[in-house]
Amino acid sequence: MFDQLACHCLLCVERDIELDELDRDMMRHVQERGWGVIMIPADEAGPGWAFTVGLWHTLRSPEAAMFGLRVEVLKDCLNTLADRVAAGHRLVADQERDDVIKDYPVVAKTVDTSWYRSLFGMALHFYQQPPLPFMEIVWPDAGGRYPWDPAAAPRLRELQPALWIPKDDHAPGPWTELP
Repeated sequence: MFDQLACHCLLCVERDIELDELDRDMMRHVQERGWGVIMIPADEAGPGWAFTVGLWHTLRSPEAAMFGLRVEVLKDCLNTLADRVAAGHRLVADQERDDVIKDYPVVAKTVDTSWYRSLFGMALHFYQQPPLPFMEIVWPDAGGRYPWDPAAAPRLRELQPALWIPKDDHAPGPWTELP
């Protein structure tokens, strides 16, 4: 479905809109590297997260998001993942990967579009025309259990939302309280 969509991003389509410094920075990162990473640090409202912008433009790959670790760690993980995608290792839904976090596998899960506006505003602004594909990169607890495993550490579910579930069906928490 997404592969046939034309790119309508700030780089591909001439627009009569004023660009701020953040827009220009993101455009420069995408032009120079192929993507950028937006980081939202943890605060009193909840854990931090980070997501890519530019993977769709450059590689026709879903954008990727990670949650619940320090944003600098998330940025490193997403850049590592993006480097692997650029090297031909496509991002595939429900695929377990061992090339993102050293000594830990991760799983890519397709993000339901109901989350886009509250979590990925900069990506929506950059692309100007949703939908665009997003995948959540989910990491396990120290025992290798993912948040959907009943035996997983409860804190794991607090740190990582289940974005593959529509926002209205998600358990209440800091993620569902975002506008």
